Amino acid sequence: MKVTINKNPYYCDTYALIQLSLGGENYDQYIKEFFITSDYNLMELYYSLLRNFGEKVANHYYEFWCKFSVQISQVTIKKAMKLKLKFKKQNLSYVDCIGWAFSLEKGIQFLTGDQKFENKHGAEFAK
Repeated sequence: MKVTINKNPYYCDTYALIQLSLGGENYDQYIKEFFITSDYNLMELYYSLLRNFGEKVANHYYEFWCKFSVQISQVTIKKAMKLKLKFKKQNLSYVDCIGWAFSLEKGIQFLTGDQKFENKHGAEFAK
């Protein structure tokens, strides 16, 4: 899906998508922002919601967030794996590294609740 960006969006990791979907109070300040994510995060979102809330809730939020999904290039995937290797002792997830690499490439903030990103360049930590 091609997304036209009029202002700088936030790239949402899966934790951020869940918090925005379910009304996490620390995410209230972001509710009027523009968001993007990827199919990788949608995959994790669907699984988490399916496991915790059932198929109806999982389908609802998956369909909602689908329109915000951007395509991840092969170049970005390679950059993400270089980040994963660079920070291997922190055991960052593959999906988070992909989102973070995409965010760094595009000069946008990577919105996450993962404490491992609290002081990382280009990441906005909100628990």
